[in-house]
Amino acid sequence: MTPFTAITARNWQLAIGQPGDVVTDIGDIDQCIRVILTTPKGSDPLRPDFACDLWRYIDYPLDVAAPHLVREAWDAIEINEPRINLVSITPRLGDAPGQLVLRIVWRLHDQTQQNATEVTL
Repeated sequence: MTPFTAITARNWQLAIGQPGDVVTDIGDIDQCIRVILTTPKGSDPLRPDFACDLWRYIDYPLDVAAPHLVREAWDAIEINEPRINLVSITPRLGDAPGQLVLRIVWRLHDQTQQNATEVTL
């Protein structure tokens, strides 16, 4: 039997190095951003306002969807990830047909170094 290394679902993937590995620091924030943006709002019964409704704009043309995607992602991250300041969110088409990528540029509150997270939808 091969060791478990990834969970893959229709809209997201969570990969781990070795069973029991824990992400910390920047990796933890990166993972939290991905979870926030790939979880539909209302799907966590104990936190009904947690997550994001990006899925509502998936079938829109990018030029129409872009401002909505940025607004939804910005609001969701700002509310649910208090450890960071957002710098920018840029949507673009992915490599596969129908794929959308959000590039989120952010920094920790007490630092000037910027980090980037790309979430594929």
